[in-house]
Amino acid sequence: MQKLPSDAIIRPTSRPVRRLLFACTATALLIFLSACGGGGGEEKASPAASPKPLEGPEETVELYRNTCISCHGAELEGKMGDQSNLQTIGATMSKEQIRAQIENGGELMPAFKTRLKPEQIDALADWLSGLK
Repeated sequence: MQKLPSDAIIRPTSRPVRRLLFACTATALLIFLSACGGGGGEEKASPAASPKPLEGPEETVELYRNTCISCHGAELEGKMGDQSNLQTIGATMSKEQIRAQIENGGELMPAFKTRLKPEQIDALADWLSGLK
């Protein structure tokens, strides 16, 4: 049996091994993306998830809870670091900037232009731009 050097890279050559590696990588990517609301809004946040009710238009707050709460928190406090805190986002970003961020994503945020309708994005941007 030939001994490989410790720095040798072993590349999977069999088709089943490559398929398994691809499946594991794809699964990990899907889990990562779904952590920031990638569930498409099917899942509903439980009422217990928000200890303090958010103020704003009922439909917009419900949309936030179903789409954004996993990364931005029940009280807009941000769960992904300071950049994800939305409590005073209207003081630093305009409605147009917020809309563009929701549509196109950013450093940590996935894009939602294919997951939300334009009117939903407008409603979120309008509501969030008022938080100062």
